[in-house]
Amino acid sequence: MPQSWAGAAVLMDGMWLTLLPLVIGGAAVPIEVVITLLLLRSSAGRVTAIAWILGMTTVRLVQGLVFGLLLSPSGSMSGEDDQSVVVASILLVVAVLFYVTAVRQLLRADDPDQPPPKWLVMTETMRPWKAFLIGAGLIVIGVKFWVFTLGAIAAIREADLDRAPSIAVFLVFVFLTVSIHVAIVGVAYAAPERSAATLDRVGVWLRDHNRAMVIGLGLVFGTWFLVKAMSGLGII
Repeated sequence: MPQSWAGAAVLMDGMWLTLLPLVIGGAAVPIEVVITLLLLRSSAGRVTAIAWILGMTTVRLVQGLVFGLLLSPSGSMSGEDDQSVVVASILLVVAVLFYVTAVRQLLRADDPDQPPPKWLVMTETMRPWKAFLIGAGLIVIGVKFWVFTLGAIAAIREADLDRAPSIAVFLVFVFLTVSIHVAIVGVAYAAPERSAATLDRVGVWLRDHNRAMVIGLGLVFGTWFLVKAMSGLGII
């Protein structure tokens, strides 16, 4: 049913209020950024980092294709109330995942003398094809990444856009989830010598503050999505 410009603007604003936290949750994963930085220093360098980014991007695009079709209007799912319940339920799952991640980090006791994780060593000699598979596999096995993508698809679907704008918004969502990685690789290409030391410092800072960032993002976005989910379900 056609929408007024004012109504469409309100829906778009509401959609992006849901999408932006999903983008940040998917993009601001310190360990993923550290892996990108480490891959830039591997034997194949920037090509390996690009393959890693393409692996993550490819899976998200496939998820969008498959689940975008499944969440398209059909049968009993075509009503606005049903759509709102679907979106609210997905956002509730997102909230729980953020809280669980934050709590796990709060309860985890770090051992400063423990050996480095295996993936730190693997990145030194990783080939592009393997980096692509690991990037793809990370998104496939990561429950929270599935939920983030499903949440984005549901939010776009609830905005009731035409097919072309819906696809465009989802592509923007996918790009934004890897934008930090793309920016890092872009800096490495633009100034390979000058950027090396800066990127190394960024990697060290992210490793040192990974726990605090995960806890902070988990609590803030967990609360944000919990409120939105409860509102969508009519609880508040």
